[in-house]
Amino acid sequence: MSPVELPSTPEARILAVADVVEAMSSHRPYRAALGMEAALAEVREHAGLKYYADVVASCVRLVEEQGFRFTA
Repeated sequence: MSPVELPSTPEARILAVADVVEAMSSHRPYRAALGMEAALAEVREHAGLKYYADVVASCVRLVEEQGFRFTA
């Protein structure tokens, strides 16, 4: 299995993590929201593999230490 090609620009790195966290933690017409905890678990599990570890760490800090939440 070949490694996943990670985005190269800082903006793309941030958007990759933000998109996954928003999509998983938000309600979709075809499924209920999975929750912020599940979303953070997903990006943590794949930090350094699918997502840049420093971006994941920043996202986790924003949510857990600074109370960030997506608004509807």
